[in-house]
Amino acid sequence: MTFVVPFDGSELAEAALVRAVEYARALDQEITTVTVVPERKRYAREKGWIDADEPYDVEATIDRLRDRVHSLAPDATFEYERIREFPPEDRIADHVERLAREHDPSVVFLGSDNVGRVVTPLTSVGVHVAAEQDYDVFIVRHAKPPKLDVLEPHEEFYDEESD
Repeated sequence: MTFVVPFDGSELAEAALVRAVEYARALDQEITTVTVVPERKRYAREKGWIDADEPYDVEATIDRLRDRVHSLAPDATFEYERIREFPPEDRIADHVERLAREHDPSVVFLGSDNVGRVVTPLTSVGVHVAAEQDYDVFIVRHAKPPKLDVLEPHEEFYDEESD
């Protein structure tokens, strides 16, 4: 089995990846990240992948995401899918779920500050990914070291966060 982490480069996606690394070390599991990259500038701007006046180079964005994954989780597999359209979040979630299911995950580590709240925005990819019942979901709500003594905190990530 594999731990899967949907990854968009956000702070909480990074925190979820780091938490997956900590659990993977303790449980001897592999990690795969899955990323969906729409080829539209608007999405790239909303995700903070490019500035408002910056041209959108999809390949460069994929390379930056891959590099960040491997800096936090050197042994993780990086999988991505380019899509032409800028679909609503639930359709992006469908792509993420399909990529995740291809790896038969035991757990999906999801970085989100709003999954599971009583009132949940319908625009969250995390809401849709967490609703999938084929796997367990570990929700990471903040970028803090794990509280379990058996988990070894990531060597560099938490130092970066305190800077």
